[in-house]
Amino acid sequence: MMDQNAHSNTPPVCSYEGSDYQDSFWERGTRRYEDAVEAVALRRLLNQPGKLMLELGAGAGRNTARYADWQRVVLLDYSRTQLIQARERLGGGSRYIYVAADIYKLPFVEGLFDGATMIRTLHHMADPQLALANVRRVLAENAVFILEFANKRNLKAIARWAIGKQEWNPFERDQVEFAELNFNFHPKTIRNLLRENHFTLQKQLAVSHFRADWFKKHVPHDRLVSWDSALQEIGAWAQVTPSVFSRMVANGKSPIPEGDDFFSCPICGHPLPETNASQNCPGCGRAWEYRDGIYEFRIQPEG
Repeated sequence: MMDQNAHSNTPPVCSYEGSDYQDSFWERGTRRYEDAVEAVALRRLLNQPGKLMLELGAGAGRNTARYADWQRVVLLDYSRTQLIQARERLGGGSRYIYVAADIYKLPFVEGLFDGATMIRTLHHMADPQLALANVRRVLAENAVFILEFANKRNLKAIARWAIGKQEWNPFERDQVEFAELNFNFHPKTIRNLLRENHFTLQKQLAVSHFRADWFKKHVPHDRLVSWDSALQEIGAWAQVTPSVFSRMVANGKSPIPEGDDFFSCPICGHPLPETNASQNCPGCGRAWEYRDGIYEFRIQPEG
């Protein structure tokens, strides 16, 4: 799961390379309820069309079809095999652009996107400050950003801590790593990080109120989804669910990309076009591969 970056100044990356996560966790697993209530939250928060969407941590494309109002979608994931699965599900063509890259070193020019989503991805970020700063860099002024984060101050964590079955305090502001490269965050910490990275918070939703096997076994699926849908806006005041969705807009000025500038070399920052072909960076000479419909911008150790 962990892939140490070639450059020591960036944190390690959680990689799903070779994983059947989409099938084993979502399709054959017991996550039908979570998928449905996340779809409800996305519909509420991402309710206008746009030109170019960046889906961060896209995986095998579970959520991509939910961005139907956007003209083009860039699916970015560190795992190439996840993107291959996404391309098999969604197809090629000009609407979807598949990019294997590191969120800490996003390979795009500044101000390129007018929308971005980051669902079930921030919880793999050891350095959320750096990750969010990179997201803001590639967004245009007033671009919409939908972020989901794993909430450490959830009811289950509070109860376990209260009876002594959990060492970490869910009310403390620091992030907690409950498994390797899996982090939970305090809601106030996330709000501070968003403000520091020039995002204006517009709306939040509390999601997955009934994420427990008992509810899934004893309450019909449609009823569970209906209950959660009714509580998402009300629950946002307390934010004690395991998942919180936020809608922000990027504030402050952003550069306007010039000409056919699209990609940006993650080594030297030189702008690169969208070519549907492998290319060498004019700035540093690094070769970047395009194969099987996927752009490869991961920085791998050479030799």
